[in-house]
Amino acid sequence: KQWYNAEYGQHYFKRINLSMIRLVSRIQRRCLSSASPASSLNNKTSPPDLQVQQYGQPSFSIESLTRLLDHDNHDMRKRFREFMSDPVMVPRYNISLEEERELALARLQRICDNGFISVLDFRDNPLRIFAAHELAAIIDPAMTTKMTVQFNLFGGTVLKLGTEKHHEKLIKGIDSLADIGCFGLTELGYGNNAVEMETTATYDPDSGELVVNTPSPLAQKYWITNGALHAHHVVVFAHLISGGQNHGIHAVLVPIRDKDLQVLPGVLVEEMGYKMGLNGVDNAKLTFDNVRVPRDNLLDKYSTLAEDGTLTSDIKSARARFLAVADQLLSGRICIASMSLGGAKAALAVAIKYSATRLTVGSTGKSDTPILSYQLQQHALMPLLARTFALNVGLDKVKRDWAEQDPSRHQEVVAMVCALKPICSWHLENLVSICRERCGGQGYLSCNRFGTFIGLAHAAMTAEGDNSVLIQKVTKERLAMFRPQETHPCGDDITTIDELINLIKIRENALFTSLGKRLSEVGQKGLYKAWMLEENETIQSAGRTFGERLVAEEFRRVTMATEDDTRPILTSLLHLYLVSHVREGAAWYLTHSIITPEQSVQLTCTFDDLCRTISKDALALVDSFQISDEMLSAPIGRDWVSFNEGDNRGELDGF
Repeated sequence: KQWYNAEYGQHYFKRINLSMIRLVSRIQRRCLSSASPASSLNNKTSPPDLQVQQYGQPSFSIESLTRLLDHDNHDMRKRFREFMSDPVMVPRYNISLEEERELALARLQRICDNGFISVLDFRDNPLRIFAAHELAAIIDPAMTTKMTVQFNLFGGTVLKLGTEKHHEKLIKGIDSLADIGCFGLTELGYGNNAVEMETTATYDPDSGELVVNTPSPLAQKYWITNGALHAHHVVVFAHLISGGQNHGIHAVLVPIRDKDLQVLPGVLVEEMGYKMGLNGVDNAKLTFDNVRVPRDNLLDKYSTLAEDGTLTSDIKSARARFLAVADQLLSGRICIASMSLGGAKAALAVAIKYSATRLTVGSTGKSDTPILSYQLQQHALMPLLARTFALNVGLDKVKRDWAEQDPSRHQEVVAMVCALKPICSWHLENLVSICRERCGGQGYLSCNRFGTFIGLAHAAMTAEGDNSVLIQKVTKERLAMFRPQETHPCGDDITTIDELINLIKIRENALFTSLGKRLSEVGQKGLYKAWMLEENETIQSAGRTFGERLVAEEFRRVTMATEDDTRPILTSLLHLYLVSHVREGAAWYLTHSIITPEQSVQLTCTFDDLCRTISKDALALVDSFQISDEMLSAPIGRDWVSFNEGDNRGELDGF
């Protein structure tokens, strides 16, 4: 106020365009009005009662919104939520590394004992697998990481690359955890670069065995989840050598422990120790010293090794065979995106519920104003809420398209999956950092969960493919099949939903067109240099913009198809998601003369209005996530006053 009324401010505004004055004045009025107390509130009221006082009467059905977000397997999700409220799932913090790992295994065992997940779901109901990952990650991301390796990477590989003999031996044990496995792809020195990987599986025709060997420290199988403590088996990706010929990378089952969990001869297991998060996951380095396994341990759906060492394969090139055997990484990326979405919902629920019950100084000078009523808090949290809804809907589309397994759309689906995994995990990392900050010192306590979800976010950004490298893959795939999106010149009002999606398409077209032109100019000789050393920013922007357009169009389609009372709030969330995204990229649109400075200010005004409007329904919106108090567990998302009435040392026992 002082700045606006100062003499300097008056002289300053005389020098700018009159239309800009009017727009800035609108922003000023909104800034001054947005922090008024919602009602007569005080700190003597308990946090749960404060939530009730501010909840009001939502204009939409929370149950209908939950059903839309859940998308599939509704009965299973309902039962899983009830089960995950069991006391064994209550987080514990002041425990040793050994206890944390055994607790993660015990929780996973409970899920398996109750039949909430099966490796056969990949064949019968793959969406059930992804639902389990989303919900389990809310409780314990470390346990869920062990789960995704057991059921997707290990179990899914056995199911899809193995044949009946492997299925009879292992499928039941995978589901019950009697046979715990791990996935031995990554090597210390080479990652998953198939050309350079050193691990070998050499066929000995005299004994009918494959001899698996790690020839150097660089060939250690690295970051192997479940490997340090609990795995009985590992699927080892190795160069298959028979009769002196290298047939490329194949998958071989190698036992590493007996049923008493004693490490077998020739196998060296080295514990990787403490990490910055998810310490319930037991990661290992694995080395094999000429370990012999039967010829039948080759997962031979696509390649058959005869007794005399002759290899016959349905897939002719070594590169294509590697892509086939590593295909389980694709569904793994959907699992990770689902886990990221679960973490995002939980972190948002904690932050918004706390923001509605944390009272601070209002216009009266008393602590009678929820911080959620301040524009600062609304601008931080409401765009994250809208984006979480958008990504939920967009990821549902990707899940469906992947589950359909239409060969004619395989490359398209690959690009979609590889776009959504980075976008969802980056979203979690950004969201949880902002939520932690906006909850102040309370957000820094372990029991309030943000640290757990930061650990999940950073693991998710790297696992199953580094995010930025995956975006390179997205851009490469899309460039090969690129067709410009249909667009139209911008109108005067760019803040409508249709105009905002049009702007995203304009940017996508421009980025892919300019990149394609650049690569054509340099030709084959200059391709590597241009792609890896010169055009990174365009490559990253193009891949991300494709993903955002995919999400935007699907969110609009779902919103427009909704006929019940959730359509207005979904429209507002869609609108805020689009405005936020385009506003973040305003510099690009301005420098390319696609929008004007005045239109950029229009975006800010619309952004302000939407944040303020949606904040009134924020509590009801996070309730549509259907995360019970027991699942959420974080005291600041519940009754943080009663939690602090005793000496609990930050633990949740009895809370």
